[in-house]
Amino acid sequence: MVTPLNNRKVLELKGSDCKKFLQNLVSNDINLLDQGLVYSALLTPQGKYIADFFVVPIKDGMRIDVHSELAKTLLDRLNIYKLRSDVEIKEADISVALGLDNPPEGALGDPRHPKLGWRFYSKDAKKFDQRVNWTKLRVDYVIPEYGSELTDESYILEMGFERLRGVDFKKGCYVGQEVTARMKHKTELRKGLVKILSQHEISNGEELFLDDKSIGSILTTYGKSALAYVRLKNRDAILSTKSSKKIVIVKD
Repeated sequence: MVTPLNNRKVLELKGSDCKKFLQNLVSNDINLLDQGLVYSALLTPQGKYIADFFVVPIKDGMRIDVHSELAKTLLDRLNIYKLRSDVEIKEADISVALGLDNPPEGALGDPRHPKLGWRFYSKDAKKFDQRVNWTKLRVDYVIPEYGSELTDESYILEMGFERLRGVDFKKGCYVGQEVTARMKHKTELRKGLVKILSQHEISNGEELFLDDKSIGSILTTYGKSALAYVRLKNRDAILSTKSSKKIVIVKD
């Protein structure tokens, strides 16, 4: 259950327009780089998820720490939007290390939750990587991840990006901003990512039922707890799966 750190790539942006360029595209406020890492996402114009990532401040530009399977997609999208901006974007020869204790000099705190430790970037960062049960931490603190919870059908507010400091509602326009703002201010979320607890161990992909009606599914498990995507109006109910008869949604 210890997640190896072999699933991240780093892109590097340099040029006089790179800050303005990224600010106009992504869900969070790039000006927050003055405080450390910025967790953000790139969305479709319809407000759906393309990629989530950390923006990393560096002296003469910025880096993007992204899941390796999303790196090419993100690079291609950024290049489409670049047009005549003075921005150079390329994959960097940088690795990423994660840990909870004794951070190396220059490590930056994970902005999503104080219990998620630090991230460190260098050519030999992997030697600082610590053996941590990231699956347990993700379930404990309801942290979505690409390939498990985050898909091209996801809306970031349903996945908890406001709680995870991954979206800013005051920064102005970005791709997908209109849909995201409407979900925040004009509607009530009907579905969302939650933590559930069961009397018995449960499995990824199992459906969740209320009175024999499917109201969601289990996405990532750790023993008797899991992350699930459910209809939020049923969060006070006792749920079940075909293998477990009592499941409750953990309140925020």
